[in-house]
Amino acid sequence: MGKLDGKVAVITGGSSGLALAGAKLFVDEGAHVFISGRRQEALDEAVKLIGRNVTAVQADSANLDDLDRLFDAVRREKGVVDVLWASAGTGEERKLGEITEQHFDAMFGLNARGTLFTVQKALPLFNDGGSIFMTGSIASVKGFPSWSVYAASKAVLHAYARVWLSELKDRRIRVNVLTPGQIATPIQEQLFDEETKAQFESLIPRGKMGRPEEIATVALFLASDDSTYVNGMELIVDGGTTAV
Repeated sequence: MGKLDGKVAVITGGSSGLALAGAKLFVDEGAHVFISGRRQEALDEAVKLIGRNVTAVQADSANLDDLDRLFDAVRREKGVVDVLWASAGTGEERKLGEITEQHFDAMFGLNARGTLFTVQKALPLFNDGGSIFMTGSIASVKGFPSWSVYAASKAVLHAYARVWLSELKDRRIRVNVLTPGQIATPIQEQLFDEETKAQFESLIPRGKMGRPEEIATVALFLASDDSTYVNGMELIVDGGTTAV
């Protein structure tokens, strides 16, 4: 038996990186997974990789109409949600003094606003006893220069979790934050040059970037009954970067 046999999971931003690794693992553990992302080509490739028990919906999590379309698809095909991993997010560096309204709105529009409405729109479909978790960032606790707006947009997620668990306690729906450290993903390739990647890697005690699969196993823990006593927590998975 798989740890998610018969469960329905929704993973936003699930077309690449750590969320895609999680989607594949969830399916391997028995779930039917809905993944969303902005790019149809990436979604098509993700579906091929996962291979079975997956539905892809092109949707921008910063767009409320797109979120409606995502959960309408879930409603039509499965009718319920057991696990929601709100992982869609964006990041861009900008130093204080160079921050624009557009930069601020882009970071908060997807990372904070988009995550909130993803959870809110999923709730009518949620089974009692389910699990919600969101993808945070160690930028919100480490204080990396040039990442203040991004860090702030991720810091709100733990505040959401602490409040929402109280609001959802009668339904026994758990709410947590999965906060990865430096992970070798396609988005990292876009954001960082080799020098920057080497600097971030040097902060990891083992001296080596994390892999998406190392985050996926922790996501499985939060999604499954293995974590029924974990609620309102920020679970940092960073190889010890924030501990030293």
